[in-house]
Amino acid sequence: MENKGFKDNFYWGGSVSSFQTEGAWDEGGKGLSVYDVRPMKPEFSDWKVAIDFYHRHKEDIQLLKEMGCNFYRISIAWARVIPNGDDIPNEEGLAFYDMIIDELIEAGIEPMICLYHFDTPNHLAKDYNGFASRHTVDAFEKYSRLVMIRYGDRVKHWMTFNEQNLHSMMLKVSNAEVIPEGMDATKFLYQVNHNIFIAHCKATKALREVAPDALMCGMNAVTIYYAETAEPKNAMFARLANDYFNHFHCDVFATGKYPSYMINYLTNRGWMPEFEEGDAEILKNTVDYIAFSYYRSSVLKTEEFDQRPPVDILNSATVQNKYCDATEWNWEIDSIGFRHITTDLYHRHKLPVFVLENGMGHREELDSQGNVNDDYRIKYHKEHIQELKKSVVEDGVDCLGYITWGPIDIPSSQCEIAKRYGFVFVDRTEKDLKELKRSKKKSFGWIKKAFESNGEDL
Repeated sequence: MENKGFKDNFYWGGSVSSFQTEGAWDEGGKGLSVYDVRPMKPEFSDWKVAIDFYHRHKEDIQLLKEMGCNFYRISIAWARVIPNGDDIPNEEGLAFYDMIIDELIEAGIEPMICLYHFDTPNHLAKDYNGFASRHTVDAFEKYSRLVMIRYGDRVKHWMTFNEQNLHSMMLKVSNAEVIPEGMDATKFLYQVNHNIFIAHCKATKALREVAPDALMCGMNAVTIYYAETAEPKNAMFARLANDYFNHFHCDVFATGKYPSYMINYLTNRGWMPEFEEGDAEILKNTVDYIAFSYYRSSVLKTEEFDQRPPVDILNSATVQNKYCDATEWNWEIDSIGFRHITTDLYHRHKLPVFVLENGMGHREELDSQGNVNDDYRIKYHKEHIQELKKSVVEDGVDCLGYITWGPIDIPSSQCEIAKRYGFVFVDRTEKDLKELKRSKKKSFGWIKKAFESNGEDL
């Protein structure tokens, strides 16, 4: 039978995190998160209000419904439901997410829960060095089981860690920033990354027990890496970069074990993490599909993966792609790379794939008529949806959905309000909250047509 487009049950919608949307940082019995105490750049905002979704959720969910969303990924603020991360659950926080889930379902929007979006409860970061400690791993398992029991009757899509491969690139996202005295920093990084794998797999096992009809994914931030030249050594370096940064975690998600290329890479440099008793068995808790964020591609000049920290090597090797435009933040726009990596992930890992974040940041203000004419955003999403469709129609990819990042404007991961991704403008600046009024951008009407036509009317 001829395949002409996306399947009828394809998902369209948006993804956000709790700390970038909710605000209400000290309301409803919520404990302190690392984001509540971590210093921000003085020229940016803080997380105390964000876009005040905590109080404006009804308005925002109706905007998502009008936009044509049939899917929405939220994250739970761990410290809102267990204030210290390892103490007594907070019923008021649990009830808040009950309400959000029920409102989404009533609006015809399938909810997805992300368990962790870099927001460790401050107690676990301060007293246990975050995910450097197996105490935090065990606390995460208990937290996961709590919310799965609470919401598993209604939530059928789950993910553990947002962009989990970032935990092998930086300690900050694991909130494990104190390197033990005398320990090699890169070995410590991969040990913490291993602890994250164990936490992910323990949560996956819990979901199988608590809500066996629900689906679990592993989720990565993927940036496809191209060689700068046709030099074979350059091509090999780019291929290894894709393995180490894009595929390593997906291989573990899909097969339940470390791939041999990564074992050799880490062992040969003295970085292979220590496995505790039972770890190899826990890793066998594999996922139902591979999820990922995609924003850009990168070009790499020739380097070698030597004894330097791998992310440092990657950063020093990155050069500008003269064939791609870039955003103000120097993220190169490459819709064909989107097709490339989507197809690669599907055929390599033999599991369905799900695009859980895609979009472009842009500096915007309302014009004199109260509009934002964001034709550049329409162009970005149109080209990415077209290439995703080619991966389905031409390349045979089983893709579950196309989910955009921050469909209603939210502060960026650095708490920069000016970097906007949404189809709805939220009127505030870094320092002035104003009234947080929501206004539909030009792209709102376009994305509504795209979503409601199942990607046909672009």
